[in-house]
Amino acid sequence: MEYRKLGNTGAIVTNFCLGAMTFGQEADEATSHRIIGDYAAAGGNFIDTADVYSAGISEEIVGRWLKGNPDGARQMVIATKGRFPMGNGPNDIGLSRRHLTQALDDSLRRLGIGQIDLYQMHAFDALTPMEETLRFLDDAVAAGKIAYYGFSNFLGWQITKAVHLAKAHLWAPPVTLQPQYNLLVRDIEHEIVPACLDAGIGLLPWSPLAGGWLAGKYKRDETPTGATRLGENPERGMEAYAARNAQERTWGVIDAVTEIAKARNASAAQVSLAWLAVQPAVTSVILGARKTEQLADNLGAASLELSPEEIERLSTVSAPQMADYPYGKGGINQRNRKIQGGR
Repeated sequence: MEYRKLGNTGAIVTNFCLGAMTFGQEADEATSHRIIGDYAAAGGNFIDTADVYSAGISEEIVGRWLKGNPDGARQMVIATKGRFPMGNGPNDIGLSRRHLTQALDDSLRRLGIGQIDLYQMHAFDALTPMEETLRFLDDAVAAGKIAYYGFSNFLGWQITKAVHLAKAHLWAPPVTLQPQYNLLVRDIEHEIVPACLDAGIGLLPWSPLAGGWLAGKYKRDETPTGATRLGENPERGMEAYAARNAQERTWGVIDAVTEIAKARNASAAQVSLAWLAVQPAVTSVILGARKTEQLADNLGAASLELSPEEIERLSTVSAPQMADYPYGKGGINQRNRKIQGGR
């Protein structure tokens, strides 16, 4: 794996991060510890979890691995998140100082560490003034409870507002953003990626295989069954089978991925991950695995270097749908026009 800077910081992480969302639910503790061990043995040094994953159990599983492997733990950069409900009370959710104070302390306790390397706001909170959240995070940095902070699932204007509020108040700045990003989901390139590039914020893409679609698990017009997420629930969230199956673009992307994979003697997952890892602003791609075999296959992307022609082919066939204004040709013409009066 490559080493890269964590956003605009001096901390160094590998370009593939181990996501722990499956720990405690889709992978039991013994399997989860084997997955972490295999990831560490492959040279990985970046683990991402969240308090809400398996209601805190994921953090506990990661924490017990860290305690039992002090040498490996010393090298690991640990990221977690707070924002979503961890109780039934009105203050058990959100990005208020009240909630985050408790959420951060609980995450530190479950992980069994004195400082979280990267503390991420799991989603925007419209009820809490952004100044309140950013001041809390700056205080947490000053107190030594976190080293850096970032966001997840924020929009472009939210990122830019946070960056400039932090600068105006001389608070610690955000360093990363964790968005959904893959060959089938590229709409963040309209506003979010430019906002991150402008601020020097690193991207940590989640769902890089689009819930298994880009691993070649599914076939056209064949509703999945069996031991996959969509086999268990074909209507599962943003990954739902029917909606993506109906889009010709989906199968154009999958066909291109599959053909390149066959020509390179690689898996479809490796091709999809290799493309994502070289996109602008990407710091580290988050890999999720239920089994050690899945992780092993995904990590094969670290040694797969796609040619410029292969990258271009994948980028072209997966190009996001773009409205004419303000993003498409109409928007470009409008922005590039000479000022001649009027609109």
